[in-house]
Amino acid sequence: MPWQTTSMNDVRREFVMKALQARQDFADLCAQFGISRKTGYKWKERALTDGLDALRERSRRPKRSPQQIDEDVLCALIRLKLRHPHWGAKKLLVILARGGLPAPSLSTGHRILQKAGLVAVRRRRTKSPPGRLHAVVRALAPNDVWTVDFKGWWLLRCGQRCEPLTVRDAFSRYVLSVHVPEAATTAAVRAEFERLFQLYGLPKAIKSDNGSPFASAGSVLGLSRLSAWWVSLGIELDRSRPAHPQDNGAHERLHLDVQREIAGRVQDDRRLQQAACDLWRQEFNHVRPHEALQGRCPAELYTKSERRFCGPVQLEYGPGFLVRKVARNGILAYRRDRVFLSAALAGCDVGLRRLDSASFEVWLNYLLLGTINFQTLSFSGAPSRPSEAKRLSA
Repeated sequence: MPWQTTSMNDVRREFVMKALQARQDFADLCAQFGISRKTGYKWKERALTDGLDALRERSRRPKRSPQQIDEDVLCALIRLKLRHPHWGAKKLLVILARGGLPAPSLSTGHRILQKAGLVAVRRRRTKSPPGRLHAVVRALAPNDVWTVDFKGWWLLRCGQRCEPLTVRDAFSRYVLSVHVPEAATTAAVRAEFERLFQLYGLPKAIKSDNGSPFASAGSVLGLSRLSAWWVSLGIELDRSRPAHPQDNGAHERLHLDVQREIAGRVQDDRRLQQAACDLWRQEFNHVRPHEALQGRCPAELYTKSERRFCGPVQLEYGPGFLVRKVARNGILAYRRDRVFLSAALAGCDVGLRRLDSASFEVWLNYLLLGTINFQTLSFSGAPSRPSEAKRLSA
């Protein structure tokens, strides 16, 4: 004999019919059906008001859901994430709001992306102890400090090596250049900086690491030909400590974006890779919201420098200075004497300020390079740390 099944609706109908007949105490009837008196009265009242059909199971879904996300918003958020897989919910919600859509809260947006399987689990990184050199110029306005570095290289489909040069403004996060040179040489980097100086003007300072072509370990004050040229233009130098990439951490973070969003899309040759870099830079500067900028784009903050670049400069050192040009081999001549300074200073006009009958201070624009003694034909470099070096303006 098959089991006889009884629905909850049938149980409610039976209870209400017996309750209306009033042949049994109501409390005993509720106990017989295993319900509370409150539930019993609710079923009875519902049947008397709306009929027995009203006893059917009702949906517990609220009649109104003011926090429910519109389907168009949900789909738009997921489409944005698929288009920008490395952007977080905060950036994507800013883009939604710009498009006129009602953006949900950050936690809701993150939860939507999680449910869609579009959020990668982050590995926790151990924190390194903070430590930076004292910067000569702080980034309090556009063009106070530019940061520069080479992104690690990768191979293009044609087998060519691609090692982009990246330059950014530290205050606004504006990426000034993602340049793909044929080789990471001094000449190629200088040519790109000449283009940037002509387009944007001169910064007050440039922050770099100690690698070539930005610095030279065997030279006075670690100057390279490139950084000596910067000094001759009146640009301050700010270098990271060796083996401390966190000293230029914001630029390293930029390279993480380049690695994920450019290096992951390898092109056929340098020309196509440069075009891809230019498109990415345009989006980074003009579309992508930045949390450090309260959701604004770098282009909203960046303005060109008032310090214009006019090509080669003729340095002037003022009263009490002798001006001498360093030869191509890095040798400085004074009368009949010759003293080697540095090959990085080749072609530079340096200023000599007398200390005594045989000794002079040697300056390159604002920067004290060291002391030269024409009696012993020797040169002693100045301290290499920016906090210890003297400036001509002091």
